Amino acid sequence: MRRALALIGVLAAGLLGFDAPAFAIPQVVLVQNSGWMEPFYTDPKSAFKPLVTELVANVVQPGDALVLAAFNQSLPGAPSPKGLLSEQVDAKTVHAHVEAALAGLQTARKPNGQALADTDLGEAVDAALNQVLAGKPGLVWLVTNNRNSPNNDQATAARNREFYALIHRGAAIDKAVAFPLRMPVAGAHYSANGLMVYVFAAGKEGGRALDALLASGRVQRVITEPPARLKPLDRDTVRLVPRRVEGAPGVSLAMDAGGRLHADVEPDAVAPATRIQWQLQNTIYPYTIAGATISARSMLAGENRPIELARHELKQLAPGKAEPLASSMQLPVARLPGKWSMEALKSAGSAYVLPGQIELHLAGQTLVLSQAFRERMAELFPGDPLPDIFTPPAEIQASTAVLPLEVRVHYGAGPLLAAIAGALALLAAGAGAAYAYGRPRRVQLTVEDELRTVHTRAGATQPIYDKAGQQVASLKTTLFGHQLIDLREGAQVRLGP
Repeated sequence: MRRALALIGVLAAGLLGFDAPAFAIPQVVLVQNSGWMEPFYTDPKSAFKPLVTELVANVVQPGDALVLAAFNQSLPGAPSPKGLLSEQVDAKTVHAHVEAALAGLQTARKPNGQALADTDLGEAVDAALNQVLAGKPGLVWLVTNNRNSPNNDQATAARNREFYALIHRGAAIDKAVAFPLRMPVAGAHYSANGLMVYVFAAGKEGGRALDALLASGRVQRVITEPPARLKPLDRDTVRLVPRRVEGAPGVSLAMDAGGRLHADVEPDAVAPATRIQWQLQNTIYPYTIAGATISARSMLAGENRPIELARHELKQLAPGKAEPLASSMQLPVARLPGKWSMEALKSAGSAYVLPGQIELHLAGQTLVLSQAFRERMAELFPGDPLPDIFTPPAEIQASTAVLPLEVRVHYGAGPLLAAIAGALALLAAGAGAAYAYGRPRRVQLTVEDELRTVHTRAGATQPIYDKAGQQVASLKTTLFGHQLIDLREGAQVRLGP
């Protein structure tokens, strides 16, 4: 085991520390080559290696760290997992490199050279999470025929429970999905009907990367089966899709491609609440929600308010199916900026956005595998108890679904144009006043029968002298005219000729 980990560590060490682009994430692909896989390698009609090649070439991105390894069960002299390829992905060469790495891979044998190698799924996944990724975020792919039998242990149910615990209760795995695939093959020793492809997301960042990968459609280019969720089973088990809004003129709802709900509100909408008709959809394939009690809340504009639901019981909602759900939701009309507010003026011609979310909580949640999925698993893996891995842990009895919400208030350009016009008028008035205040003025005075012309400006006060040089008055000029002040008694001074 140590030799196997050391080998993979050498292969991966240079990659996981490289200065990768911000979007790059390490991906580890583990391909089973134990004895139970013999027909996948020996049947001339087997599509096993081409499937792995196409899958890897499609799910990795340029700049990703890629480690490809074969696994069975580690024994002295027979390391597992065993590295096949380690590189920083180049889109132009990755397909050829993976194809070449798999070309010589055959069914492994034990060190004595006679018996075919056994299988240890948990050992392989643990090595990838803790040795290759070293506890860091990444994606681990496991391509297997679903036979978990370390040391040829016939107590496969017990071995499966260990693998089950690693997935469901291990803190290292944030998300996990599986793709059961039909691939009938026949070899000299065994035959098989199907193959399982697992992908485990390590850490929150790995979980986000897995979500983005599944949403991108790159997996669906190779695998058309829907992903069967293993983990988590306590969040995002349902989603709300709006159908129509009632009783709230000026309010409309729409959902974007990213699953965010947009509530478009006209600035004169004043209804304190709105009735919304939803579709409540089961998003947790392959599980039927046999029963749950549902409640909902909205968090918007600093307000945490309950959403009134028309009913609170959910029963027998099959995966992918939806049923109607009516609700009454409070709108934060009192918290929305008025059309003359600074926020509204800044948002004129676009929208003032108020972020928030709706939370839907399922209490007493009971999940059961859909009958169709059970039948498919029994067909692909007859007599194999590993599908029990899909049985939800007993402690998971609740889940929460979060629907991101944006309230967008659309303010017209009218108030902004009016404000701009008012501001321009004020500027014009100010400019006119400034000119009027600063322009030179000429004033005619008569002092002791002598006509004089005085040059002054608004705001100025000038002394007036008689012929003997004595100050007899002062001339005060304002925007509105002129005035003689401080007249000396008996002085002969007047405005005008």
